[in-house]
Amino acid sequence: MAAVQSTTTTAPQRILMGPGPSDVDSRVLAALSAPIVGHLDPYFLGVMDEMQSMLREVFRTKNELTLAVSGTGSAGMETCVVNLIEPGDRMVVGVNGVFGTRMADVAARAGAEVTTIERPFGEVFDADEIAEVVARVKPKVVGLIHAETSTGALQPIEEISRVVHDAGALLLLDTVTSLGGVPVEIDAWNVDAVYSGTQKCLSCPPGLAPVSFSAAALEVMDARKTKVASWYLDMSMVRNYWGGKRAYHHTAPINMNYALHEALRLVLEEGLENRFARHRQNHLALCAGLEALGIQYAVPADHRLPQLNAVVIPEGVDDAAVRKQLLGEFGIEIGGGLGPMAGKTWRIGLMGAASSNRNVLLLLAALERCLTDQGISITPGAGVAAANGVYGDA
Repeated sequence: MAAVQSTTTTAPQRILMGPGPSDVDSRVLAALSAPIVGHLDPYFLGVMDEMQSMLREVFRTKNELTLAVSGTGSAGMETCVVNLIEPGDRMVVGVNGVFGTRMADVAARAGAEVTTIERPFGEVFDADEIAEVVARVKPKVVGLIHAETSTGALQPIEEISRVVHDAGALLLLDTVTSLGGVPVEIDAWNVDAVYSGTQKCLSCPPGLAPVSFSAAALEVMDARKTKVASWYLDMSMVRNYWGGKRAYHHTAPINMNYALHEALRLVLEEGLENRFARHRQNHLALCAGLEALGIQYAVPADHRLPQLNAVVIPEGVDDAAVRKQLLGEFGIEIGGGLGPMAGKTWRIGLMGAASSNRNVLLLLAALERCLTDQGISITPGAGVAAANGVYGDA
């Protein structure tokens, strides 16, 4: 009889400074390992209620239908699209990166007549170009990526929201990388449907997708003439589990909900404004340090994400070799570029628990070593000194 092969499940310690997942606080990991209960246990129902309340605070909304979908951020995307779209509906999607492309694909699979409006990777849309396309297409839904993870670009929303609603359409927003890192104002911006993920600035393991729907979105969902294309993500059933009826739909991932509950507690204990300021301060220090190392950003400063820094790889530097060295010698993960930015950019995450002075300074010191090994001439300690200058002025 063949011997059973034994493998270790002891994962290595990493410093996660890529595009996600991000580092997770020990309190969240402890919550993840708490005793499991049934998905209709009174204790768990109380956790769900508290989590809904905290999600409303973080999304800055009073929307009744606010919950965590069982699935990653892409499940949140699909939830919003399939519940609002019926076959033949017109939808406009802004494509300025990988995730806009994905939203357009999801909408087409749901039967929408999709019109894409496109910008080069790293750029954002303005209200005038959105106004032109919605006037021409007259869509039911307009979908935009608030924080494009593939490019590091932050999309302004407020003025575009007015244009979309003046045209009688609903606004759908991807906040997977923005929620908890920069302001997300769902009610103030009049966003009708929004989704996020747990593994970015909320600093929770991947596995749940916070979503929220406005009263206008609920009216559209309740007036559907066809069934939602996905049984699992059909909010007409899922909301009965999260609402007063507590009707069984699927077995929720109990311990992932514990983890998100604790992660949201940490966000609100810190305070949203304090959290935004921390992400911004560490971003500015990283900017100064990278500039001292001769590294430039791929995104203009006026719409640059503080928590996802897309930077141009210096001429002659081997992208994969640097990322391999950072991981192997220093335990630091950063991300490579996607789409047309593959091999041209690095994506450096400063998300949630990973956004710290320590991580910024450690990365700059390690990156200096990697670039020097690649033959790049750098003044020793220049990156760390520049970052410390920013911290010293704070």
